[in-house]
Amino acid sequence: MAEKRDYYEVLGVEKSASLDDIKKAYRKLAIKYHPDRNPGDKAAEEKFKEATEAYEVLSDDKKRPLYDQYGFAGVDGAASGGAQYSHAFHDFSDLFGGMGGGFGDIFENIFGGGFSSSRRTSDGHAQGATLRYDLEISFKAAVFGTKAEIRFTHNEVCGTCHGTGGAAGSSRKTCPACQGTGQIRQSAGFFAMQQTCPTCRGTGTVIDNPCPVCHGTGLQEKNKMMTLTIPAGVDNGKRIDIPHQGDAGRNGGQAGDLIVVIHVAEDRFFERSGQDLYCAVPITMAQACLGAEITIPLLDDKRVSLKVPAGTSNGKLLRIKGEGVPYTGTSRRGDLYVKIVVQVPSRMSAQQKALLEQYLALENPTTSPSLIPLESLSR
Repeated sequence: MAEKRDYYEVLGVEKSASLDDIKKAYRKLAIKYHPDRNPGDKAAEEKFKEATEAYEVLSDDKKRPLYDQYGFAGVDGAASGGAQYSHAFHDFSDLFGGMGGGFGDIFENIFGGGFSSSRRTSDGHAQGATLRYDLEISFKAAVFGTKAEIRFTHNEVCGTCHGTGGAAGSSRKTCPACQGTGQIRQSAGFFAMQQTCPTCRGTGTVIDNPCPVCHGTGLQEKNKMMTLTIPAGVDNGKRIDIPHQGDAGRNGGQAGDLIVVIHVAEDRFFERSGQDLYCAVPITMAQACLGAEITIPLLDDKRVSLKVPAGTSNGKLLRIKGEGVPYTGTSRRGDLYVKIVVQVPSRMSAQQKALLEQYLALENPTTSPSLIPLESLSR
């Protein structure tokens, strides 16, 4: 699989580009590479999809900062696979003015739907939309795992009509807009294609007496709460897929999924690289010179003993095995690396100063030192 290109590079704009610049760049590429202008050209279709994915992220005031800070990991799930184009579909009429019409359906047919749209099968069943939930957890919870209560809104099958969309005694008749085909033809400039009928939503039929509760949709918006188990060792940007907890499908279609994207908050004292943890502790000059055994707090509030060898320099990394991040699903853990910060006192008592002066006299250091080769320094 080809490596994904930077979204700004895809649209040919600078990182400082305004929303108008991004829209203009996308409009130009969409017209150039649209499959209708390039029938059978897979390369053009891929460029069209690539441009739409880039626009989906860069035109969104929430996703763009995440992408700028974390790259693709920051928007993983919002712009990958078949569920990334809902925002671009929503803005299509804004991009193309009077050409918009039903082009959201056209895009949906090309890409197979998104987080706010559903996919329709040939028998009229429409799969429910996949929903995204962004969950922020603490650094500690990400390392050791936790249970999180999430609340979200989704569409469920109407309890009154049981998903039929019709009131008691109602029946279905042929859709007058598409004459039962479920498709209508629309032309706008060089675009001319069939699209899902907006009146019957592709079923080819309409209800003569809609349900008074759901108004013929067969769906009701409901609030839902569930407890989610977050495994130990989860990393920032991790996606947890929960099958069939998205929007219910229409006409008996399968429910969509719920995708929970994990956002891990920063910790004041610890940071993570892979399965290893890093922290920093201060020691005195005397401890650095003579060596010492100290105890340091861990992320789980326990304390562990650490031996500081004599002659330890400032910035030295000391390793404590098995005190890092757990490998998900196993008993193994990474390591904890402790950075030693040798503190130089800004104030000293007369006795301390006298002792240091005695040491300085014994040491007799050069006042004209040579340069140290940079490659010999640990960075």
